[in-house]
Amino acid sequence: MLRQLTIAAIWICSRLVIHATAQTFQRLGACPSLGCVFPPDQTDFLAGQFFDIRLEVHAPVNGSQVNGGVPDSSFSFTIAREGAGAPTSAEQYFDVPDPSLERWNFTWYEDLFAFDAKTPSRVNVASKIYRRVALYEPGTYTATLTYYNGETTTAEWLVRPLAETKRAKNVILFIGDGMTTNMITAARLIGHKSVNGRYQTRMMLDQMPVLGHQMTHSIDGFITDSANSASALYTGHKSTVNAMGVYVDSSPNTFDDPKVETIVEILKRVWGSAIGVVTTAFMADATPIALTGHTRQRANYDSLIDQQLRGVTNYTWTNFTGPDAVFGGGAEQFYPGKTSYQGKDYYQEYANAGYEVVLNNTSLQAASNSKKTLGIFSVFNLPVWLDRNVYTDNLRNRSNSPTGDKTDALDIPGLKEMTLKAIDILHERGGDEGFFMMSEAASIDKQMHVLDYDRALGDLLELDDTVKATVEKLRGLGELENTLILVTADHGHGFDVFGSADTRYLSEKATDRKKRSAVGTYERSGLSQYTVPPSASPNNASILFNSGAAFPANWDPRYTLAQGVGANPDHRENYKVHKGGPRVPATNLTGGLSGSDFYANPEDNPDGFLVNGTLPVSADQGVHSLTDVPVFAMGPCQEMFGGVYNNIDIFFNMAACLGLGRSSNATGSLRRH
Repeated sequence: MLRQLTIAAIWICSRLVIHATAQTFQRLGACPSLGCVFPPDQTDFLAGQFFDIRLEVHAPVNGSQVNGGVPDSSFSFTIAREGAGAPTSAEQYFDVPDPSLERWNFTWYEDLFAFDAKTPSRVNVASKIYRRVALYEPGTYTATLTYYNGETTTAEWLVRPLAETKRAKNVILFIGDGMTTNMITAARLIGHKSVNGRYQTRMMLDQMPVLGHQMTHSIDGFITDSANSASALYTGHKSTVNAMGVYVDSSPNTFDDPKVETIVEILKRVWGSAIGVVTTAFMADATPIALTGHTRQRANYDSLIDQQLRGVTNYTWTNFTGPDAVFGGGAEQFYPGKTSYQGKDYYQEYANAGYEVVLNNTSLQAASNSKKTLGIFSVFNLPVWLDRNVYTDNLRNRSNSPTGDKTDALDIPGLKEMTLKAIDILHERGGDEGFFMMSEAASIDKQMHVLDYDRALGDLLELDDTVKATVEKLRGLGELENTLILVTADHGHGFDVFGSADTRYLSEKATDRKKRSAVGTYERSGLSQYTVPPSASPNNASILFNSGAAFPANWDPRYTLAQGVGANPDHRENYKVHKGGPRVPATNLTGGLSGSDFYANPEDNPDGFLVNGTLPVSADQGVHSLTDVPVFAMGPCQEMFGGVYNNIDIFFNMAACLGLGRSSNATGSLRRH
């Protein structure tokens, strides 16, 4: 009786607290009350998609939500499908045993004042988790957690309509990381010649028949990162910044959070199709690794490479034995050492699993199309298109060989070479069951972060050229009509072009205010000089770079684009191409704590004018923005991708086109619901 009174008192106290959810910090994302259900309210599922259910009851020890610090360990959890009877315990519903009770505690800051004062709030937790369950019948479900003598947290779940018929044999998902419509517009301007306001050629993206836009919000914030935004595209479930393939819980272990099955795990399980992962980033980076990764901390690079090869091994999960084609950078997670998983040689681990391992473009092109292939071509990210094709001296003295021997990686494929080779391998290995490939132009985002707009736009044009070459390749293989091609982004940056800049005038003027007169707006913006050889314009003296079709003829004209992002650190701007390599716009000049006090880098654009930052002084580069991002589609099911929709809908539309929904469990022992 005393225990019941104590719990009742705690419940009454908790009801009196005004639950004003913090913005800067949150106790736990998607859990505004003291009872947490993951997956949370407003979650959609593919029929037959495996997922975990995490339940948490919180008992704050101090802070504005304090309730005594004793979490209710006698909580209960039920599930009911609309129109299908009374709520049923999860144990009965899924025919699984009652999970063991777990306990832990964590701390968080309620706001910036608490953060500055270093006065965190502590929360004690009681929790249970149901592993690898699934819902097979479309409809609306109500999941209810009951705790603290009648307090409830309710999650409404929706299982999408069944689509079991495969309409597309293949799906190719191109991701221009961080790419926005404004960037595409700028890339078109510098890469395609116009006469009297009319372009004489078109980008491949311009020729795709369907255009839509996706909203990129994460589950508990409106500005996303690449991990949880990629996870939304691959799983149909939103998550928290830094997380992939999981809902973030409050447990100490970053690998025990409730998982959701990704599209490649489902596709391999249902159809046995071939899988390809291509990126210009390091392979353990968020966008490529989220296809197979399950963790709330994207920086678990070494473990995520092991997951890519072997699937989830710490809990019962979908059997996954690695993609068929894996191409990108990030050798530091593969050669043995302190940055590889358990110090092992992952080139050898992949080879032991049947992969052919290649470390340069020559070997890549000579590789067999019938074997699984791992291609890692540099340490960290691959060099960008502009340095590989124009300012090639920047490939020297980088000590980025994929062998780890500190020599330079010089025989490096670009996005197009990797993508086309992956198609050859996937086409042969997938056979009648087809394939899924994700191909990422990663440095659109990475160069936007450091305000290096020329390098970002160069990689965007490389992406467009790759899409064009892919269409031609598929046509030659007789697979174009069987393949859904999507081109989209995971998030955006607040980038735009607002005029032109006379870089000679800007450089020669002495004061910052006079330098700004070099920016020409409206009628003074003029025309693009990037497609005009120097000889055609006497005042456009520069060097001609014969970059090829759909790329600028001249990367260093006198009159350049006046361009920028809205979220930036202190920096100096001169609007010139950075011939010596990617920018470092801000640096720590005071000698204070590293990463805490950044100013404009005096060695970057010394002839430019000072631009005061719009971000905290701890930021040394730009950040992502709220903007919706474009979705281009062609092929089977292209009509599904027009309009404006949520990022999770891309997963559900791809899954429907691939016929991945299942009305029964054909691969495991789970009870049908």
